[in-house]
Amino acid sequence: MTFRNTLTAGLALVAGVAGAPAAWAIDGYAHPWQMGLQPSNSPSMAGIHSLHSYLLVVITVIVLFVLGLLLYVMSKFNARANPVPSRTTHNTTVEVLWTVIPIIILVSIAVPSFKLLYLQRDIPAADMTIKVIGNPSWNWTYEYPDLGLNDDGSAKVSFTATLDDRARDIKSAEEAKIPYLLKTDNPVVVPVNKTVKLIVTSDPDGIIHAWTIPQFGMKIDAIPGRLNQDWFHAKREGVFYGQCSELCGKDHAFMPIEVHVVSQADYDTWAKTAQTAGLEEAYKYLASAEAAGGQLAQK
Repeated sequence: MTFRNTLTAGLALVAGVAGAPAAWAIDGYAHPWQMGLQPSNSPSMAGIHSLHSYLLVVITVIVLFVLGLLLYVMSKFNARANPVPSRTTHNTTVEVLWTVIPIIILVSIAVPSFKLLYLQRDIPAADMTIKVIGNPSWNWTYEYPDLGLNDDGSAKVSFTATLDDRARDIKSAEEAKIPYLLKTDNPVVVPVNKTVKLIVTSDPDGIIHAWTIPQFGMKIDAIPGRLNQDWFHAKREGVFYGQCSELCGKDHAFMPIEVHVVSQADYDTWAKTAQTAGLEEAYKYLASAEAAGGQLAQK
């Protein structure tokens, strides 16, 4: 391949990648050749985007400064330009600067990072609560205690979400137009613009898992015998995907998470249908509502 053809192909790739984020923004998962973080759909992820961009500027300035310093030293203090080397062993000004400047840089990084950490771990008043249980069979169980409890204290609306069989193979996933290794049979449903509190644990006889949705900017471990908490506040509707992020055994790669963020009206109808007619009818309603809204039916 000639240099001209190589350059043309490279420019075409860059142009394609540069224009791709607009398309990726409507999907709730990463795509091949995607550059940068996934689009934000929560205050936590917006903070992660902001901190990432700030740190990129900081490290770029540091790299350019060090590069310039190296070039200066190489040209100024080589044997030809400086045949008689200096015998200086201490320079108070330089020693103060190389101590104070790194401290300033670290403080400038620490302040926004601590603010982001506080935002993520200070759980606000929740509009609804979902209990998430990681199972030893490499799937997730979800309980909606706000939708009512049975006499034994268990949630009336609960279900287990397992990898959709069509998503286990790349070819069948492409034919079904669903994301490979991400589609579940029973997705989580939450309303848009509401604070959702998660109580996360793992089966007492199970192992450690981790529940995460990248576009929500959250990740929390599911540990047997322990209740962890996290939260998210989705700003826009859509279908968002994640996976177990803790190495948990042979089927770790087949433990996806799927969350549908819908309007309050659609969520209320889904919840009421799940309480009265059952989850199967509730998901049928969800599919029809999403199809009517111009989205691909996910169920």
